[in-house]
Amino acid sequence: MDAIRVVVADDQVLVRGALAVLVDTAEGMTVVGEASNGREAVELARANRADVVLMDLRMPEMDGIEATRLIAADEDLAGVRVLVLTTFETTENVLEALRAGANGFLAKDTRPAELLVAIRAVAQGEALLSSSATAFVINQLLSRPDHAAHQSDLAALTDREREVLGLVAGGLSNQEIAEGLVVSPLTVKTHVSRILAKLGARDRPQLVVAAYESGLVRPGWTRPNTPRTP
Repeated sequence: MDAIRVVVADDQVLVRGALAVLVDTAEGMTVVGEASNGREAVELARANRADVVLMDLRMPEMDGIEATRLIAADEDLAGVRVLVLTTFETTENVLEALRAGANGFLAKDTRPAELLVAIRAVAQGEALLSSSATAFVINQLLSRPDHAAHQSDLAALTDREREVLGLVAGGLSNQEIAEGLVVSPLTVKTHVSRILAKLGARDRPQLVVAAYESGLVRPGWTRPNTPRTP
């Protein structure tokens, strides 16, 4: 299996270097470029056929939001996934990156092992929100004065699909859900695909929003311990 090709984008030299060393020494990953701004990140992703860009949001010349938007809109970069690393310093930056097409969010204080797991998940096509990112983004979405009072209808979902949706909202990956429910990752992927279709959602972050809007889970809800069923 080919190594996951990663571009690291951060304007802080020490942070960028530390991330590059962490990724480059991990099994099955290789750093193919280091960018100090968003423009370089886009160029390196294109030139080096990157699979994942670790994207900081606050960078000079072009920030991570605009770089994410350019990557998401470019057909030639359709296979490139963007994993945002952020300190969540401003609400609007996080929400704008979500709208721009980011495939995942992690806090910058995430443990190294968790970051590597996240890179693998995003590279495999999963949209990922860490539990801290989920709580932050959803709480901000629901507290905004311009937030629509739409209540997603979950009546079309089966009991198992509701269960899977709740676990998705808790920040669990398909692999983690599969291990907890003692089913195959393919089964979980099928459930998630059906939930997306039934709710008319575009991606995993929208499922998280739907779970909170419907009342299936509530702000302040903590990541669940996935039940193990025979």
